[in-house]
Amino acid sequence: MSTTAPEIPDRMRANVLTGKRSMEMQERPVPTPGPGEVLIKVRTVGVCGSDVHYYTDGRIGDMIVDGPLVLGHEVSGVIAAVGPGVDEGRVGERVAIEPQRPCRVCRACTTGHLNLCPEMKFYATPPIDGAFAEYVTAPAEFAFAVPDTLSDAAAALLEPLSVGLWACRKAGIGPGDRVLITGAGPIGALAAVAARSYGAAEVIVTDPVASRRERIAAFGATATHDPAAADFAPETLAVDAFIECSGATPAMLAGLRALRRGGTAVMVGMGADEMTLPVQLIARNELVLTGIFRYVDTWPTAIAIAGQPDVDLDALVTAEFALEDAESALNADADPLSMKSCVVVSRG
Repeated sequence: MSTTAPEIPDRMRANVLTGKRSMEMQERPVPTPGPGEVLIKVRTVGVCGSDVHYYTDGRIGDMIVDGPLVLGHEVSGVIAAVGPGVDEGRVGERVAIEPQRPCRVCRACTTGHLNLCPEMKFYATPPIDGAFAEYVTAPAEFAFAVPDTLSDAAAALLEPLSVGLWACRKAGIGPGDRVLITGAGPIGALAAVAARSYGAAEVIVTDPVASRRERIAAFGATATHDPAAADFAPETLAVDAFIECSGATPAMLAGLRALRRGGTAVMVGMGADEMTLPVQLIARNELVLTGIFRYVDTWPTAIAIAGQPDVDLDALVTAEFALEDAESALNADADPLSMKSCVVVSRG
């Protein structure tokens, strides 16, 4: 039997994707935490580009929405109840959720690559519901306690910060490195934060939107460029690492030309399913080209970085919306002045 607080209701509200560009408020049962799980009262949920893709297109590659789906995987909240085997003293703890449920027994999981688990259940990835709801459950070890110095929004943004951290780990960024990031949106900004935290001496960011180029300096960028400018010459940059966060094919191709010989490129942005690559350039310069899919063991590092005095995750949030207005949060992404929209489900 799970340990529950008396104020937990039997029913909860959820904002559900019912079709392309169609959201509906529904009443659902409050989930019950199973063995090793916690029940979390959701506070803030960040809107991710993947949420927007599911909302507008109904799919991301071969991940297809084929029924009602609750979006949202960037989550902060408070533990409201615990399941069997979990310390009851955790009730009332503020947490950020790592939204993964790997199987833990496959080869990927047992060799340290749980993000590649073929049986992964991930919030807001069909058919698994996400967190545009008043309550969710999660494995207790994936609900990370956060300090009171972090706001609910900042705690939710530990998830996209983890994406930036994993990209930087895959790129092998270290002290003194020169890094190029294409795309100054939320992931690009958090990749810049991560790169500087790993010791990068220079973080160069390109984006065609002037307001985003201006804003990115607050997140660690040391220089910015308009990729459409006539005088922009990526081949002169000779960066050690390139992190592609825009999903734009021209940005990917420019970034490969910007790498020094032996450099590493990491694909993060969601773009075309296929593109033509300069294989002679890649082979001749022995470039390393890889992608990322989520992350592994990033939350403790993300929490530590978010607590640094020169890191302000709240500055990334440009708009907040109520749960009932989650559709507006999903549409806010179309505004080039928007950086990160959050859905506030409850407040402390």
